[in-house]
Amino acid sequence: MQLRTFLAKDMREALANVRNEMGPEAVIVASERAKGGGIMVRVALDTEETEAGVETVARELAAALNPRPAPPGFETNYRDGLIRRLRGERSAAAPNAVGFNRAELLMLLRVHRAPDGLVPMLAEAAERSGLSDMTLALASALDKRMRTNPLDIENAKALLLAGPPGAGKTAVAAKIAAHARLTGREIELIAGDVVGAGAVARLETFAKHVGARIVLAETADMLAKAINESTAKNILSVIDTAGFDPRNAKSRTAYAALARIEGVEAIGVVAAANDAEEISEVSAALVTLGVKRMIVTGLDLARRAGAVLAAATQGADLAHVTRSPFVAGGLETLTPLSLARILIETNAGSADRGSAQ
Repeated sequence: MQLRTFLAKDMREALANVRNEMGPEAVIVASERAKGGGIMVRVALDTEETEAGVETVARELAAALNPRPAPPGFETNYRDGLIRRLRGERSAAAPNAVGFNRAELLMLLRVHRAPDGLVPMLAEAAERSGLSDMTLALASALDKRMRTNPLDIENAKALLLAGPPGAGKTAVAAKIAAHARLTGREIELIAGDVVGAGAVARLETFAKHVGARIVLAETADMLAKAINESTAKNILSVIDTAGFDPRNAKSRTAYAALARIEGVEAIGVVAAANDAEEISEVSAALVTLGVKRMIVTGLDLARRAGAVLAAATQGADLAHVTRSPFVAGGLETLTPLSLARILIETNAGSADRGSAQ
């Protein structure tokens, strides 16, 4: 496997350089802004599958997923400030603090297209917290309605990804596989969708670049057999299923057979760029099917965080979010404080404030 790094002024130029020098089969596994301006991309090209090549990819992924620790940031300062307040200690107000205002909070939540039924409940809980800082007050309200529960990839046996079409399940499967490789675990990607256009081919491409095996499972029995064999060898199975609408009775019946397979944890996957009311219904329906954790994809594509809020407050724990389509973009965790910061401090949707009022 060949790995190269390209530096260009923008992504368009970087992609052109990649195609010219490495051909159309090359895959971008990471990208980042260069210190001196422009963009830097890391590219992989499958040449000969060797153990050394897989280890090199793992090192590249490790560098991208585990950057050097940054100095204490905004969230750390807020958290430390909250602890001091709870202890009754005096502290200077955070420089970016926003004073609590119920009307302003209601407007901000509506700007983000939060579900209508959730908006007044969060505003009331935030006001009851008694915190003068808007972000901390909302974080306190969110803390009563959402839980962060990241995947334990080192010890998981089998993870089945379920959700509507286009939610990003295949990319999530690849990201989980990359994290598993970094922990030293063997990984098996199981294609539960063998009829969708390009579904298997895309999963095969991801499998090659993270050093994972791929298995096709057309039926629930084939899937159960593959999972049992992998579990016996302590190989993590990640099942990429066909997209479906969990609100549909027939779809739920078909999915139920997969959800009942012993040793499998079903993980819901939804996209942040979708309508929040739709995601609220889909998330609640997934919970009724046994989903206990959710992953929300595409935060980099969403200007409004209402869908994230909806997915995080329908009864399932929020496992991770993703902000990049690239495998090395990894899986991130989002706490109540992190989500409150997104809802309060981003300028997403500011152009709509006039209509929101």
